[in-house]
Amino acid sequence: MCFLINMPIENSRISGFHKLSMDQRIEKIQHLCGLSDNEIRVLYERGLSKKDADRMIENVVGTFELPIGIAANFRINDKDYLIPMVIEESSVVAAASYAAKLARDTGGFYSTTTDPVMISQIQITGLSSPHEAKLKIIEQKERLLKMANEEDPVLVKFGGGARDLRCRVLDSSFGPYLIVHLLVDCRDAMGANAVNSMAEALAPELESITGGRVYLRILSNLADNRLARSRVEYSKEVLGEETIQGVLQAYEFARVDPYRCATHNKGIMNGVTAVVNATGNDSRAVEAGAHSFATMGGGYSPLTKWERNAEGDLVGSIEIPVAVGTVGGVTSIHPVAKTLMKILGVESARELGEIIAAVGLAQNFAALRALATEGIQRGHMKLHAKNVAVAAGAPEELVDKIAEKMIKEGKIKADRASELVKELSD
Repeated sequence: MCFLINMPIENSRISGFHKLSMDQRIEKIQHLCGLSDNEIRVLYERGLSKKDADRMIENVVGTFELPIGIAANFRINDKDYLIPMVIEESSVVAAASYAAKLARDTGGFYSTTTDPVMISQIQITGLSSPHEAKLKIIEQKERLLKMANEEDPVLVKFGGGARDLRCRVLDSSFGPYLIVHLLVDCRDAMGANAVNSMAEALAPELESITGGRVYLRILSNLADNRLARSRVEYSKEVLGEETIQGVLQAYEFARVDPYRCATHNKGIMNGVTAVVNATGNDSRAVEAGAHSFATMGGGYSPLTKWERNAEGDLVGSIEIPVAVGTVGGVTSIHPVAKTLMKILGVESARELGEIIAAVGLAQNFAALRALATEGIQRGHMKLHAKNVAVAAGAPEELVDKIAEKMIKEGKIKADRASELVKELSD
């Protein structure tokens, strides 16, 4: 049987998806996304072989698995998506799906990205006149950009390459540093290897121009030239005035208090990181960039903004650095990541960034709505109860019964689960 690559889905609104058994969900996804039996098999059998794992990192002794969930209902830029999320935390996938469902009536999410430009930093030390050295480098910018592009002709062939070169003078306890920023359009790659190689190639020439000594030449994970943005509108008729007011109050709390803001942004990253993990990208790089970006206004600020429009509806927006790729690295070699990329159906790194921003915004709305209405624990602990029962040693046939009893009692605790295991097993 022949399957199309990146076959677009017609509708991500799958009624009752969460009520299906795992086998039924798998069958539904296979049909909607045109997956082969082998592509489906890697989702629930061990997808990463010992040989592949040993090739990826050092001192390998095994692999570690996390659940894969599918967030349904997403409509982004007038296109429907089923979004794979790899995460261990309960309620995240359900919350994202629910937030996406509520947004469908107003068109869903609308996302954009900047060009996929990454920064490589080159640190020049030992300069007695760093500002003069800065101008000498800028005078030879075009020649230096040409040298950088000669280091990666394949990237240039696909429309990428070194685009600009900027300099900053910083004071340090070792004297002035001259920091050269090389800006590189990485196209559909995350780009770490490309920008690092270009920086290495320029280092000797920069030493020759300035008479200084180069130490570090490494990319920056503060990818503020590679931004993804998304916006969404929630109707006042759907949410109600009280919920809108509660969401705005919760957002304002995060805006004025860094203790609350840390948890606010963590909730955003629940969605962002889950998609980054699913697509085989570098979650640490994206998280570092996001949290650094949140400090650029002089404090630590929310990555999202929530406000009321002229009609009284709730509108949210997000702007976040998203350094991800659709080619190269783990994305291209991990069998599970390859299958999940096919489910997602993206054609470029920019499209992937737009999706990730939308998921982060959806996740944030779901958390703020829960906090403003029923409280975060109600839904979270309901899904957590089964894990508590299993951890207490409940046999499979008693897990659901014990979880339901703890929920009814309002006591989802390890000691109560242990008591119920003993009570119901006798």
